[in-house]
Amino acid sequence: MPREVAIYGVLLPTLLPILIGVAACYWLLDTALGRFGFYQRVWHPPLFRLSLFICLFVGAAWVLQQ
Repeated sequence: MPREVAIYGVLLPTLLPILIGVAACYWLLDTALGRFGFYQRVWHPPLFRLSLFICLFVGAAWVLQQ
């Protein structure tokens, strides 16, 4: 994985575009899960949301590292 990404001449850390993409995917998934009532069946919804975001972020970083 490169250490920096150049976007329009601005050097950004590699994890920043990944974070933005994962945040968009997480927002869509969180909205869908909330709409279907999934969070009513989860013991601790904020903890589940945090772990879901972390799993998505680490998974995306791992896939892009390969």
